Amino acid sequence: GIVATGSLRRRAQWLHRYPLHEITDLRGNVNTRLEKFRTHNWDAAIFAAAGLERISLLPEQYSTLDWMIPAPAQGAMMVVTMEENSYCREALSPLNDSETEICTTVEREFLKTLEGGCTAPIGALAVIKEEVLHFKGILLSLDGSKKYEVQKQGSIKEVAHSGKVFAEEIQKQGGVELMSEIKAQIGK
Repeated sequence: GIVATGSLRRRAQWLHRYPLHEITDLRGNVNTRLEKFRTHNWDAAIFAAAGLERISLLPEQYSTLDWMIPAPAQGAMMVVTMEENSYCREALSPLNDSETEICTTVEREFLKTLEGGCTAPIGALAVIKEEVLHFKGILLSLDGSKKYEVQKQGSIKEVAHSGKVFAEEIQKQGGVELMSEIKAQIGK
């Protein structure tokens, strides 16, 4: 089958699971990508459901890819203020969700330690349930043939700043060499 996506991370995860499929590039805003999907003879296209829901374009028929790991801190919003601007900091403070902050911090530490940036096929998901942080992180080759994975859980206090440690486990599995290959392939 032919599957369209513009994300290297989604491409790599799909190819890891379905190595015989062909992936074609899909770029543009959501409306443009939907139109391309309608006019091409592709079997599927991968979209972020949240984006389609937000603009009321979620199709009647779709499959949720709950096995696909999102980009680190995907969907998180951040507001930056000047450090000395206490008025803004105080006004924004009630909007901060401490559990989300912990999760995104772990995910971003994972990404930073792997030196992946936003284009590498790196996924990370941290979720807190009943004071326990559950983490899953992956690094894949661009063609999906190699996959390094880490899954950990622990109390929030134990693992709240463990993104670096989780990434180091990936590096020990062969992640350093794989990141060098990826950077060479994408020209970084």
